[in-house]
Amino acid sequence: MKHRRGFNPLERMSAHRKALCRNMVTSLFRYERIKTTKVKALEIRRSAEKLITRAKVDSVHNRRIVSSRLFDEAIVAKLFTDIGVRMKERKGGYTRILKLGPRDGDAAEIVILELVDYKLDTGENSDKKADQKKKKPVKAAAQ
Repeated sequence: MKHRRGFNPLERMSAHRKALCRNMVTSLFRYERIKTTKVKALEIRRSAEKLITRAKVDSVHNRRIVSSRLFDEAIVAKLFTDIGVRMKERKGGYTRILKLGPRDGDAAEIVILELVDYKLDTGENSDKKADQKKKKPVKAAAQ
């Protein structure tokens, strides 16, 4: 039973676990989408959502708390100026987990952890924009 167990130790020492969490959260905020195992994603999600909640209110106190957990100042700035602003209206649930299936070798469940408002860049958008740019001068010349 899982009574009174606050977190999953991930079979790591505390310093290793904190470093893993810090690195994964930094990567999540940098790329807004990461691929990892389900167990790690569930743990990283907890800390990431707490940091996003802090970033919704831009104050010196919140910046110092977030900076103590993330060591990359560029990511802290992005969190407060970009991600926190985008999530201002949401009351929670800033991340989503998409299951990909088992990994070859050890059959660990692989998932994608991403921010809810993540937009996947596909080649179709750039092709449409290029086509629109080509069509506009032709229409202007015809009129």
